[in-house]
Amino acid sequence: MAASMRLSRAVTLLLRRSDNFRRVPQPASSSLLAKCQTSNTNHSLNRFICTTQFLKNEQQTKAVPEKREFQAETRMLLDIVAKSLYSEKEVFVRELISNASDALEKFRYLSLIGTPLENSQRPLEIKITADKEAKTLTIQDDGIGMNKEEVINNLGTIARSGSKAYIEQLKSKGGAPDSVSNIIGQFGVGFYSAFMVADKVDVFTKSSQPGSVGLHWSSDGTGTYELSEDDSVEAGTKLVIHLKSDCTNFSQEDSIKDIIQRYSNFVGSPISVNGTVVNTVQPLWLMEPKEVTAVQHDEFYRFISDSYDRPRFILHYKTDVPLNVRALIYFPEGKPGLFEMSRESDAGLALYCRRVLIKNKAEDLLPKWLRFCKGVVDSEDIPLNLSRELLQEGALIRKLRTVLTNRILRFLHDKSQKAKEEYERFYRDYGIFLKEGILSSTEQLEKEEISKLLRYESSQLPPGEKVSIAEYCSRMRAGQRDIYYLAAPSRALAESSAYYEAMKKRDVEVLFCFEPYDELVLLQLREFDRKQLTSVEKDMRQDSVADKSTDADAEKTGLDSKATEEIITFLSATLSGRASKVKVTRKLESHPCVVTVEEMGAARHFVRTQSQAVPEEQRYKMLQPQLEINPKHPIITKMHKLKDENPALASLLANQLFANAMVSAGLVDDARPVVANMNELLTMALEKY
Repeated sequence: MAASMRLSRAVTLLLRRSDNFRRVPQPASSSLLAKCQTSNTNHSLNRFICTTQFLKNEQQTKAVPEKREFQAETRMLLDIVAKSLYSEKEVFVRELISNASDALEKFRYLSLIGTPLENSQRPLEIKITADKEAKTLTIQDDGIGMNKEEVINNLGTIARSGSKAYIEQLKSKGGAPDSVSNIIGQFGVGFYSAFMVADKVDVFTKSSQPGSVGLHWSSDGTGTYELSEDDSVEAGTKLVIHLKSDCTNFSQEDSIKDIIQRYSNFVGSPISVNGTVVNTVQPLWLMEPKEVTAVQHDEFYRFISDSYDRPRFILHYKTDVPLNVRALIYFPEGKPGLFEMSRESDAGLALYCRRVLIKNKAEDLLPKWLRFCKGVVDSEDIPLNLSRELLQEGALIRKLRTVLTNRILRFLHDKSQKAKEEYERFYRDYGIFLKEGILSSTEQLEKEEISKLLRYESSQLPPGEKVSIAEYCSRMRAGQRDIYYLAAPSRALAESSAYYEAMKKRDVEVLFCFEPYDELVLLQLREFDRKQLTSVEKDMRQDSVADKSTDADAEKTGLDSKATEEIITFLSATLSGRASKVKVTRKLESHPCVVTVEEMGAARHFVRTQSQAVPEEQRYKMLQPQLEINPKHPIITKMHKLKDENPALASLLANQLFANAMVSAGLVDDARPVVANMNELLTMALEKY
């Protein structure tokens, strides 16, 4: 009797348990259960056997996975996403971590608004296990998880973003966008990047909503997947990636850590690899500038720049108009190396979108001449392509580029005014990049903004002290419309130059340019604040009233009009084929003559870079040098006398004067022939002694 009661209780218990397996009753098991329950037999053993058979059939039905096809147009689309969309295989780690981060952010948001969730107080993190022996990579999160419908929609449909749909749903309900600003997903293709490296992907997921069931999704990426229930799955999502034979390097712990630090180091949740937290550096660009310490900046700068110096200037700002931008830009303390000087070097800021690295060197965000800047730009407005590796919509990128460039220029200008000594040191090291900016820019407004940062020595300041072009303009005399500059190798040569002599006599301030490319920079700049930039050589070449007038005192101490015409005729004949014209200038005092060309800076650049490939006769035709003589100078007056008394010596003297003037003008690439002519001249001049 007692045994019969125990057996009855066991049957009752099994029957109760069987109710838990009736979520999706199958025809065979249902008919068996009905037959057992309607049987006229009262024998407990027969009932137990029927129930056991029912449970066996039910469990067998449950164990068979449901096979489905991907809801995409063709298998080719899956192949494109998995095999051709991304340029680097390692990007799949970034994509899967981003998906895990989104799941955690959704869980946080629902917890904050009071949505009932399973184990809502659990720690939220991303756990990665790299198993070298099993050749697997497991990525697990404690996030929101998925129910069956979400699994089918998000994993079974290519190019459908659950995160994007989630954000749109919140916005349609009036949810605050700021609360979900860390959601990364946009396109719904990141998950399929796993098939670049995987023979098979298993997904174990369970929604955090109360009463949810665990699910097991599995696919080899060939166009179908299997889906079944799994009661052992915990809330959240776990991906097990079975790596291909040629991708086993992704099962190595060090490789995964390196990829995470490059792409996903600033994800908002802790990421551990085999139990060790990897992402320890904070995303400083998202913090308030006043809250970031100098030590944090030093560490972050070394992290993103892979260098060992310190930043000398730090530009940390954010703006929402005209674009959403969060930027942290560093100006290195160390001097630029030869590699950085090259325009072919990799340049650009690191581009992030919602804390995830999109491109380590995004060249389109800054012009090439700002390649010395290092830092991070994070913008939700940046249009990305499907793989989140390339920038799209050129108009928006150009706008962002303009915003960043203008902000950097404004920042440097403020430094030049408020921290002059620090800026002077920066200018000594990086001024060449600013000048490159003027040479490469096509916008006059941008050129003038850059030119505000240039510094030159001035004829009215002591040696070594520099002035800006704006400061020069503030001291211009009434009626002066030109900004004058003179290119020379040194201050001493500039002040002793024949070209400077006339400006000094008029007491006009002149900017001195000591670098070979400075005059090209100012030539390209053309004007500043509606004032023309004019070289003193060009000013001398321009005819003036003084050149055309007759100076009676000068004629008494130098050559008269007739003698002047004679010496001009003599020089024109002697220098035929070289000097395009010989004329008189009244702007010289202590120098016998000068050579002028239309654009001296461009001419000097031509001589330095291309003249060797051009025959001498052709060079003179291209340069069209004009010899301007000072009829009051003793050498000119003596040469007038020698042209009749000793024509050979006068000819040597004329050639030497012209050669000297060409050398002084910087229009001779090889001065050795000048020395040979000078020796011959000295020999003839000393024949009497």
